[in-house]
Amino acid sequence: MQRPMKTSGRCSAPSRRFDATRKIINTRRQLMPLALTSHGPDGRAAPSRKTQLVATVLGNAMEWYDFMVFAFMTPIINRLFFPSSADASPLNSILLTTALFGAGFIMRPVGGIVLGMYGDRKGRKAAMMLGMSIMIVSVILMTFAPTYATAGIAAPIIVLISRLLQGFSVGGEFGTSTAFLIELAPPGKTGFYGSLQIAGQLLAQVFGASLGILLTTAFTPDQMDAGAWRIPFAIGLAIVPITFFMRRNMHESQAFVREVTEEELPGNGSPAHQSIGSFFIGMGMVAASAVSFYVTFGYTVTYAKEVLHIPMHQSFLVQTLAAIVMMLVVPAAGMLSDRFNRKKLLLASLGGYLAVVYPLYVWVGAEPSFQRLLVTQLVMGVLSAIFLGVYCTVLVELYAVRLRATSLAIVNNLAVMVFGGFSQFFVTWLLRITGSPMAPIFYVILGLVIGLVAVAFLPERHSYIAIRTGRHAAHP
Repeated sequence: MQRPMKTSGRCSAPSRRFDATRKIINTRRQLMPLALTSHGPDGRAAPSRKTQLVATVLGNAMEWYDFMVFAFMTPIINRLFFPSSADASPLNSILLTTALFGAGFIMRPVGGIVLGMYGDRKGRKAAMMLGMSIMIVSVILMTFAPTYATAGIAAPIIVLISRLLQGFSVGGEFGTSTAFLIELAPPGKTGFYGSLQIAGQLLAQVFGASLGILLTTAFTPDQMDAGAWRIPFAIGLAIVPITFFMRRNMHESQAFVREVTEEELPGNGSPAHQSIGSFFIGMGMVAASAVSFYVTFGYTVTYAKEVLHIPMHQSFLVQTLAAIVMMLVVPAAGMLSDRFNRKKLLLASLGGYLAVVYPLYVWVGAEPSFQRLLVTQLVMGVLSAIFLGVYCTVLVELYAVRLRATSLAIVNNLAVMVFGGFSQFFVTWLLRITGSPMAPIFYVILGLVIGLVAVAFLPERHSYIAIRTGRHAAHP
């Protein structure tokens, strides 16, 4: 009589290998239609690279447009939702402070980490879709929010919720969309594709500022308070669904799909950590970017009005013109970075910026005029744009594909929160201890020096070649 064979509770090595291979095949069946084939799951042809590029950049621009429109409309929102009349609740002041100045920055790191981790697990497209869905909810709340006169304390609470959702969504947009843009890029164009992240932000700034100027010119203050302030939010609400459906039809990046499937092979564990050096280098470059945006350009209106005594509408015009020039220079710098050494371009732009920022402000302060302020902002804008057009791609090159969205989100949002979110505190402190109207420029110089030091430690390597194939280079 034949005895039955004994079975072991543990699977053999071939069996484990077979199970792993079957798991990989199943993963590929789920992800390949979203990245590597010419048709989607529903049989429709996959969107072209150009269509996916437009969907990513336009979606990124709309995310920042809604965030910036809120900032432009802050004085009106303050009057309508946080009145300072005697019968208003004292809680309004607390809500005003939290919602208008802190909520967005508080939620950006949270949104960045959550959506970044989601993007590294489920894919860049999934994270961008989730972020845009949250932004749509935020815009709906602001577009139809009742004022304090209508809804009482519920009105500022709605504004606070909208602002929190905005910050959460925008916080995750940078990491996921930047990673997707560069992973989408064809060979030899990673620099150009990466620069479009900043170009999208500048497009949002130009569009939002131009719309703000147009509305304040076309409507009286009473008309703005009566409802015209909702127009920018309504425009965003009309455009965002279009970009949402464009993004829905995108396919996942090949680099992400390849990394996920190869990681599941036995012996190919996921990278457990990133180099500490790469985080410090990344945060240093973001610091230089943050002080440029939040002090050099954000401080322009206040500086022109309080120190130079230049009319406010002229300073707004200077800002808009500088943003337009930067929007053109940024992608050109990205293309240059695909042909020339990126580290040298970063050092040259930051070094030039550092060399001219103080002399330019002294020059414009000696004989204040619209013309001198415009020249000052254009010169600094061009140098800043060269840096901004290169650094996004370099940031992506620092981090492995599997942890890229999370790493970018952490580095970007923490640095922006410290050097951007607290910029007004540091600028005010410098003004107090120095008594000089030039004090904010010292803060800019500090940020530029930090950026220069970070770039100086950037390893000399051509890691964009690795990014084209979806693999990461050695970390610094």
